[in-house]
Amino acid sequence: MAEFLLEIFSEEIPARMQERAAADLTALVTSKLDDATLAYGNATSYVTARRLTLHINGLATEQPDVSEERRGPRADAPEQAIEGFLRGAGVSREELIEKQDKKGSFLYAVINQKGRPAADVIAEFLPDIIKNFPWPKSQRWGSGNLRWVRPMHSILCILDGAIINFDVDGIQSDNKTRGHRFMAPDEITVSSFADYKKKLEDAYVLIDRNERMDKVANEAAKIAVESGLDLVEDQVLLGEVAGLAEYPVAMLGSFDKEFLDVPPEALTSAMRTHQKYFSLKDKTGNLANKFIFVSNMITSDSGAKIIDGNERVLRARLSDTKFFWDQDLKTTLADHLPALDDIIFHAKLGTVGKRVERLEKLSGFIAGLFGADQDKTKLAAKLSKSDLVTGMVGECPELQGLMGKYFALHEGLDKDIANAIAEHYSPKGPSDICPSAQVSMAVALAEKIDTLVGFFAIDEKPTGSKDPFALRRASLGIIRLVIENKLRIGLDAIISKSAETYGFDYDQEDLMNFFWDRLKVYARDGGIRHDIIGAEFSWDFVKLMNKAKALQSFVLTDDGENLLAGYKRAVNILVVEEKKDNVNYQGIVNQSLLEMSEEIALFNALSDAENKAVAANEREEFEEAMSQLSTLRGPIDNFFEKVTVNSNNDKIRENRLKLLSQIRTTMNLVVDFSKIEG
Repeated sequence: MAEFLLEIFSEEIPARMQERAAADLTALVTSKLDDATLAYGNATSYVTARRLTLHINGLATEQPDVSEERRGPRADAPEQAIEGFLRGAGVSREELIEKQDKKGSFLYAVINQKGRPAADVIAEFLPDIIKNFPWPKSQRWGSGNLRWVRPMHSILCILDGAIINFDVDGIQSDNKTRGHRFMAPDEITVSSFADYKKKLEDAYVLIDRNERMDKVANEAAKIAVESGLDLVEDQVLLGEVAGLAEYPVAMLGSFDKEFLDVPPEALTSAMRTHQKYFSLKDKTGNLANKFIFVSNMITSDSGAKIIDGNERVLRARLSDTKFFWDQDLKTTLADHLPALDDIIFHAKLGTVGKRVERLEKLSGFIAGLFGADQDKTKLAAKLSKSDLVTGMVGECPELQGLMGKYFALHEGLDKDIANAIAEHYSPKGPSDICPSAQVSMAVALAEKIDTLVGFFAIDEKPTGSKDPFALRRASLGIIRLVIENKLRIGLDAIISKSAETYGFDYDQEDLMNFFWDRLKVYARDGGIRHDIIGAEFSWDFVKLMNKAKALQSFVLTDDGENLLAGYKRAVNILVVEEKKDNVNYQGIVNQSLLEMSEEIALFNALSDAENKAVAANEREEFEEAMSQLSTLRGPIDNFFEKVTVNSNNDKIRENRLKLLSQIRTTMNLVVDFSKIEG
């Protein structure tokens, strides 16, 4: 077994493409090894800003020998046909063997193929992988035809230290690489992966992304502590900066305190999005006028010039941000409303201005359902989209809604209104906090329901993995808003009201099915089985989830499991007998025909359980309803153990089948047990 090492060295690979490229390289090479029946052990890829590396250990040094028996023409076939087979198989007439089967005597050629050296196989397929590598974007350079993400400089490719020779558009494979662009740019010769990793570390290159991330995280944390500040942790940004530097060095910079007059989110957005800087907070939780950035080198002046350069760049960026903030403060949110009429929400659904009018009506209607202040809610909805045409949101689109809150507070509007403007897009995903204030809930629900109703009405529904208008996210947001806030509202009425604001005649069935599917996803993430949540649909999601939790707890008990088995046994017998007799046995049980004590006991238990379980179900005491059903377990078990359903007496048989039907009816009054697996 051998060790394989490949490095493709180039100009800077964009950070956003690095992880995918490393995974693609592993998949492409190992797929070719599999096709070539070359066994291998672990395959690990690495990526930095300038190199894409693959290390494979335990690689077979050559393919296994292959022996193939190929059937040819019949033994008495014309000589011309036999000659053609000999040429195709590459054997002589003397090497053929003759075998007899049911169809006659046939000629066979045994072809023995010796396995090729792994180095030859790799040298054959690697150029094609490199030439056709699936970069999202690639380029050509110079006079060559090769396309790569950035100009390629060299290819290191060795097997147990020996060079695997091949050429890609004039770039010859070798056993050499280079260290850090500035601190150790000289050529390095390597003989193994351990040698490669150690020499690159000595040359200020950390090939492992996790090591670079740890280095940045540790240095940034140390700087924050020494400065008496708290680091605003950001794993996504940490991963991104680890892709920008081969030897990352964390450094501390500062900016003028006058910029702290701008909302902190705007400052952190400018620093993070445009400059890839980490923010810091003081011990009171307020944004500090300090930041941490990552350099790609160690300097003799401890980074003084680099820090100064980054501070100057950030000063210019924050000056732009402050300019937009100051300009936007000269207007009110209401001043921006006319401009919304010039923005198209969707060609078939009108402008953003028209949408705001719908949201105002719908949110007011929703507020009335659970007692929120309707005037505040309608004003918040009316102003919810105004910040879209401000300079601040134009500069930082990710701050829409939040900037509206700051503008509202600056105008002196009520905090409930301001918070609703900020939160009306929420929750944006499973990790996002769900609004809990009444005005915020009403506007957030209106925003999402208007989206769903509109796009379903114009038949722009999600298909497969495609969901361009994020309708699945909107529906899950609605589900979370309702369930987490325990809102006892009928969503069907809100959907009808939304359709009315559009002027649509609306069929809710498609949307109901869509919500049902989303509810199953939500429930599954909460540990509830799909068949449990699918046993019953209701537009009252709070009630639905409460019942589902009680039902799942019940069916997981010994009583629940056995009762479900008894239910299914009863239903299965009914299905068979009703089909055979072409009769529906649902009907009143004749007590006078109950002969055996077990069927009498079952009849009485069903009557008692039905009254108590249905009453508990109507009171939404679902655990109690399940408890009442559990009393049926013993009588049902005893019935099936002692009673023969298909009596020779037709009337008794019919009565016993009606008793089984009553089992089905009684249990289904609480929930449709036929939908539950078990």
